[in-house]
Amino acid sequence: MLFTIYPINLVKALSLALELSSGGLSRHHWRTAMIAYRIGEQIDLDAANRQVLLYATLLHDLGAASNWKEKRKLTSLLVNEDIYTHAEAGYNLLKDSAQFGALAVPIRHHHDYWNGSSPSGIAGTEIPLISRIINLADRLEIMMLDNINIFEEKQRIMAAIQSLNGSYFDPELVSALEEISQQESFWLDLVNPHYYQNFFRHIDDVGRMSLNIDDVINIAEIFATVIDSTSRFTARHSRGVSIVAQFMAKNKGYSEAEIKMMRIAGLLHDLGKLAIPNEILEKPGKLTSAELAIIKQHPYYTYRILEQIDGFSTIAEWAAFHHETPDGAGYPFRIANRSLRLGSRIIAVADVFIALTEDRPYRPGMRQHEVENIMTTMAANNKLDADIVADLMIHKAEAFELVEHAKMHRVG
Repeated sequence: MLFTIYPINLVKALSLALELSSGGLSRHHWRTAMIAYRIGEQIDLDAANRQVLLYATLLHDLGAASNWKEKRKLTSLLVNEDIYTHAEAGYNLLKDSAQFGALAVPIRHHHDYWNGSSPSGIAGTEIPLISRIINLADRLEIMMLDNINIFEEKQRIMAAIQSLNGSYFDPELVSALEEISQQESFWLDLVNPHYYQNFFRHIDDVGRMSLNIDDVINIAEIFATVIDSTSRFTARHSRGVSIVAQFMAKNKGYSEAEIKMMRIAGLLHDLGKLAIPNEILEKPGKLTSAELAIIKQHPYYTYRILEQIDGFSTIAEWAAFHHETPDGAGYPFRIANRSLRLGSRIIAVADVFIALTEDRPYRPGMRQHEVENIMTTMAANNKLDADIVADLMIHKAEAFELVEHAKMHRVG
């Protein structure tokens, strides 16, 4: 099966997951990518390297996405030595990827100082050019304040960058940025959210290649690792859900392509959990009403991110509607029984099944009979699809074996 999807459309959508916070979405990665791309054009970077630059910039903080302590370090112009943890984590996530391996080294060095005083010890042109561009673009973007007119801020921002010219930043790149910064349109584009989609629409992917479903699975595996790293209690959760959902889909007679789509939906169903601070996910006691409200937003963001990807409409529904219930009282869309697709019901059952078997901050993982009792009660109360739960319980021995196998292959 071939998705009618270009890599840029997938990457720019998934990069939004890196922007999630308890207060909603920002556009740091998108705006940084726009700045970096303009610098690349200004220095006549060739098309292939501009593509790598764009993708790497869109994912440059991938290594910090699951760690709110790391996220909070990224908002100041000058960085401490511990800032490099997330750059190294991003490198490790991508270095073995067939699709994104070329992004790993640029991301690894995107905070390296031009003068060589960073932990890596490399300096000047030893630092990858793409890393140097991302560094400059990233620091410019974090200095932008949305509540102040950009033309009142321009002079302060460029003065701050010049103060680090030759120490933090590559002088030739700063010179290129100075040229670009003379254009009022450059700044206006950055503060005009209605322009962002136009920018990406006009990007010409080299070769305009499409991704096949196995490519997308490999990319989803990377993001599943990030998602499950949000808590030590969920180190294999997304993969567990994907494995059980595939198993149930196969039992329901889904085609091979649909089973692979189910795998992607399982891997990405909790993408929106990157909006939930680690301290809430790992809280051992009862959550407050405010904390529950934050928890309940995660499937909404999963849906809004995935629906932007070409060919993902079905996957988006299967993935994001896993807290909708047959009685229509689920969240966040309150979808009525008849409108809740079978695929979404399967992911919901798989999600509950895996969650019950896992250790959580407030309880240890449950035994088989406990899981069965809870799930059959939920089905009887119209909180889970009764037919799917019944089918899973018929094959529970195989399902539990799959779960145990997944636990034996934990990552991290």
